[in-house]
Amino acid sequence: MESEETTASAAGSTASHKSVTRILSSRGAWVVGILTALIIFFIDQGTKLLVVTKMQIGERIPVIDGLLWWYSIRNSGAAFSLGENATWIFTVIMALAAATVLYLFRRTRALNWTLALGGLLGGVLGNLFDRLFREPGFGMGHVVDFISVPNFAIFNIADSAICVCMALIVLLNFRGITLLGTRAKSSAKKASALSTHVKTQKISEGK
Repeated sequence: MESEETTASAAGSTASHKSVTRILSSRGAWVVGILTALIIFFIDQGTKLLVVTKMQIGERIPVIDGLLWWYSIRNSGAAFSLGENATWIFTVIMALAAATVLYLFRRTRALNWTLALGGLLGGVLGNLFDRLFREPGFGMGHVVDFISVPNFAIFNIADSAICVCMALIVLLNFRGITLLGTRAKSSAKKASALSTHVKTQKISEGK
C-alpha cells in the first residue's frame, strides 16, 4: 500500500503541472503579447486621431438613437472620466502599470494570460501616450474620450481594453490558471484528496 500511496502522490504532482491552455515559448509569448498591445494601441490612437481632427470639443454625434453617441471631450482624470484634476498621479500609475505588465511577460507562457496582459498593456499605453504628449503639457496631457452610452461615463478604446482584460485576468485567477498555463492549486487539492483516500483505505485494510 505504501507504493500505491507514493504512486498517487506522484500522479498528483504530475497533474499539478499539467497545462490547461495553449502554451507558448518564451519568445512566442513576447511576440503575441507585444503584437496584441500594438494592435490595441494603434486602434485606440487611430480613433482618437479621428475624433481630434474631425470633431470639435463638446460635439456630439448620434450613432444609435438613444443608445450610442460619439461625444468629443478631454479627460484629465483616470479611466471613464474618474479622478479629474489629479493628472500627474495617474500618469505615474499608468507608467508603473506598463512596467509591471512588461515584467510579467517574462514569466508568462499561457496564451490566455499573454492575450490578457497584451491587451491590458495596449490600453495602458494608449492612455499613457495621451498623458505624455497631448495638451496642456508633458505628463499632464488630457485623454481623448468619445464613446458615450446612457447613464455611464464617457470612455475610449483604451478604457474598454483595460476593463475587458482586467476582467479576463480576474477570471483566470478565479479558475486558478497560472502564468505558465497550469492549474496547480486545484490539482494540489485533488492530489491531497487522493492521498487521503489511499491512507484511509490502508487503515481500513489494516483493521
